[in-house]
Amino acid sequence: MKQVYLDTILLIERLHRQFLEVVKAELDRLGIEDINNVQALILSHVGEEELTVGELTYRGYYQGSNVSYNVKKMVENGYLKQERSAHDRRTVRVSVSEKGLEICELISVLYDRHISQLADGPIEEDVMQSTNEALRRLERFWAHELAYGPRNSADVTTSAA
Repeated sequence: MKQVYLDTILLIERLHRQFLEVVKAELDRLGIEDINNVQALILSHVGEEELTVGELTYRGYYQGSNVSYNVKKMVENGYLKQERSAHDRRTVRVSVSEKGLEICELISVLYDRHISQLADGPIEEDVMQSTNEALRRLERFWAHELAYGPRNSADVTTSAA
């Protein structure tokens, strides 16, 4: 079980990096140079909503400092609009600009192309569904670990002696 668990963790990391490379290659292919792959995915997560940076961090599971930096860059490059909340001046809300919506559409087209290619047989839908369920269960397991610690602390050994 240990090797399977470690393989799963490595595969998750590798798949994430590889998908970011796929997005980068698509942006390069289209000649888009003023936004990076992570920023493009942030835009696609925001979509047509209006969110705070905190909500974006929580929903996309991005680290706060990275989101702040990327939001700043996307505002500077015209992909995001930023406004202070009328109700709470400390809160900044962001929404995707027209220029940013073009990137959202490009990402959507990329997803559609992948779905079409997957429909031709490399991975069946039921296999992807069961994979997603296993990953959701792993996510819940890790969330429980973060919130409550090990499930059975009597089974945990420490190296402190």
